[in-house]
Amino acid sequence: MAEDNFDILIIGAGPGGYVAAIRAAQLGFKTAIVEREHLGGICLNWGCIPTKALLRTAEIYRYMQHAREFGLSAEKVGFDTAAIVARSRAVAKRLADGVGFLMKKHKITVIDGSARLTKPGEVKVEGKGAGTYQGKHIIVATGARPRVLAGITPDKALIWTYFEAMVPKSLPKSLLVIGSGAIGIEFASFYRTLGAEVTVVEVLPQILPAEDDEIALAARKRFEKQGIKIFTGAKVTAVEKKRDQVIATIEDAKGGKQTIPAERAISAAGVVGNIENLGLEVLGVKTEKGTIKVDGFGRTNVAGVYAIGDVAGPPMLAHKGQHEGVICVEAIKGLKPHPLDKNKIPGCTYCDPQIASVGLTERRAKEGGREVRVGRFPFLGNGKAIAMGEDQGLVKTIFDKKTGELLGAHMIGAEVTELIQGFVVAMNCETTEEELINSIFPHPTLSEMMHESVLDAYGRVMHV
Repeated sequence: MAEDNFDILIIGAGPGGYVAAIRAAQLGFKTAIVEREHLGGICLNWGCIPTKALLRTAEIYRYMQHAREFGLSAEKVGFDTAAIVARSRAVAKRLADGVGFLMKKHKITVIDGSARLTKPGEVKVEGKGAGTYQGKHIIVATGARPRVLAGITPDKALIWTYFEAMVPKSLPKSLLVIGSGAIGIEFASFYRTLGAEVTVVEVLPQILPAEDDEIALAARKRFEKQGIKIFTGAKVTAVEKKRDQVIATIEDAKGGKQTIPAERAISAAGVVGNIENLGLEVLGVKTEKGTIKVDGFGRTNVAGVYAIGDVAGPPMLAHKGQHEGVICVEAIKGLKPHPLDKNKIPGCTYCDPQIASVGLTERRAKEGGREVRVGRFPFLGNGKAIAMGEDQGLVKTIFDKKTGELLGAHMIGAEVTELIQGFVVAMNCETTEEELINSIFPHPTLSEMMHESVLDAYGRVMHV
């Protein structure tokens, strides 16, 4: 039975799980990972990666429609929905296959099936890899699934989740998006760019609720200019299904109601952790708000049981899960890693325009009693942005007025999802405004706007 005994046994092979497995193998642990569907989990197969492939197609399509602005000629520009989807699926498969290679490279045992905790240090697996397995340390990394709103149950035909939205057989002429977080806004952007009439409904006062107020407002203006209809402080109270469309009833904060027809609707009201049917209650593992309660090292209240990634609570982001996995395994090894600091986790939304952020928003910083300095720099003042034909956007930085600590950074515009990491590194290194001001940024680059934003916070901006 030696082949059924492991130092670390991980349930779920999404970004958190497979990275935890790799780090465990690197540290000399005998490691196994149980997966019921696809290596790479939702992110590689149905989330982060394939959606970015779709959005890249939309981006190129948008550029082709504006070819004349670049001195180019592109006539009768069109698209093939089936080919767009096929490329996205091929990209996803390539990445998932890559995870399989990494498991073999690091000699990690992959068990196909669904796992359930039965007693301390033991799980039973049903499926192809059926059996009972022992693990000194068991890490739950089962991810999350789309949240289902009362009365708006996805049916895969008229009401979609992100699964169906990624593989449309044809492009709907009109689309209702329920929820304006990253998932909802990315799909709204993709379908609008390809020509669909899009309506977004958000129950909170602003779209992109996790973002800085100023950035969210700028995003709303850009989306509305593109033709996206947006309702905030409103909710969808009912969805009536017709033969090939839905009729949604929308109620605003004052109780006013109106109906909106759309060929398809996407329910994008967040996700919930996959905590069911895992045997958590057998061991007495504590859960909270639909996720497993953990400390900064992924430890649950039960010795030898850990949780990472989406199932361990927000923010539900792949890179957060990966980092948690490394921290969890290194803590098990006794390496004394730093606990997870959620304030330093960047968030990115890959819509048009892109949005990226890290740290405190201006409002949250002030609500926390901080005196702040705020710097801003517009894309229209940057030579590289103008040369790219992308002169609309903003970089915003927030500093503690007393200490010069960088509290947060928020961006909207071209390629900001790539730029944000500069501020993430700065925050992680506890950089002050002086060090950022004295850093040399290459010219001509979009990154110069990061420097200018810092300069602006201290009355030294150069190019506006």
